[in-house]
Amino acid sequence: MNVLELVLREREGLEEIQVVGTSIFEVRDGAALPSPFAFASLREVERIQQNLVLYNNDRINPRKRWAEVMLRDGTRVTMTGFGFTAKPTLTLRFYTVRRFELAQLSEPDYGTLSDRIRFMLLAALQARFNIVVIGPTNSGKTNLIKALIGELPDEERLVTIEGRHELMLQRDFPAKNVIEYEVDEEDPLHRSAQAFKLALRQSPQRIVHAEIRDEDANIYVRACTRGHAGSMTTLHASALEDVPEAIADMCLLDGRAMSPERLTKRIAEYVTQLGIEMRLVAGRRRLVRLGELGWENGETAVREWAVYDEGSGEWRYPQLPSAGALAKLRLGADSERKAAWPDPRESAGPTANAARVVLQVHEAGTWAAT
Repeated sequence: MNVLELVLREREGLEEIQVVGTSIFEVRDGAALPSPFAFASLREVERIQQNLVLYNNDRINPRKRWAEVMLRDGTRVTMTGFGFTAKPTLTLRFYTVRRFELAQLSEPDYGTLSDRIRFMLLAALQARFNIVVIGPTNSGKTNLIKALIGELPDEERLVTIEGRHELMLQRDFPAKNVIEYEVDEEDPLHRSAQAFKLALRQSPQRIVHAEIRDEDANIYVRACTRGHAGSMTTLHASALEDVPEAIADMCLLDGRAMSPERLTKRIAEYVTQLGIEMRLVAGRRRLVRLGELGWENGETAVREWAVYDEGSGEWRYPQLPSAGALAKLRLGADSERKAAWPDPRESAGPTANAARVVLQVHEAGTWAAT
């Protein structure tokens, strides 16, 4: 591995190595910084590329100017060259998803979420909301989903579908009743669509889809609306409001005759019931937005249960759950609901009457902010 061996000596916290030409960048805690090390020449980078593809029975040459290989420890290596990119590149992405408990993520050392948000998420899990997580690479999406899975009963039947085994549930949760699929979109026999077809025949109670894509959007939507409540996925989207439409656009790519607006409404109400936005803030992975998705006045509406305020470094809780969500929470997660949204009628003091009014408005099902 040449000079990369020097980088790998400081493996603690190393998430990714990025090589562009002779320059090396190290990604730690989600941030890329220039490495003190560099290659002496482009030829050294190209030699490593050839060694890696040879080890994996692949090739990179003027006819196929890219390659993706897997190292023995699970490290994924993506490489380009021969004019496909201006300079030869290497990207080594390490398996760094660790096992976190949801309570850990609410501790000051991590600060990913608040203790109140933890109870909100526990309530949503118990009430079987379908959850979607958005955020850029290295923002903590996979760690959060794994922490959520860790809170589920071991006997619950789970099926996970990933492009690469990152969650490693059977390793970290050996007692869980889980089937883990690793799909390959370039192999017609082992694409995500095939994994979904098989998964639906294996009696899953929840489906965890690492990232929803064009090829399997329709199947995931059907799974969420036909008896697999409590499923989870991630998506590349800039805002929670864009999520239902983005999934609807994927579904429509197969040419089926469906009303885009009707489909988007169905997805907002049944597939992406709870949205979580993750982001890297001041070097820390934060849950910056937790919202209940719905449909209002012909478009997606987000009812914000929690929002991170970068100025104060604290979370705000602008809105309560809707009447429909509250009914689900009462039925499936009443103790967690009470911890997440304390009953203001139990308050004392001059604000108690106002709090009672807020609760009455909330129970009437309006979408007003508190």
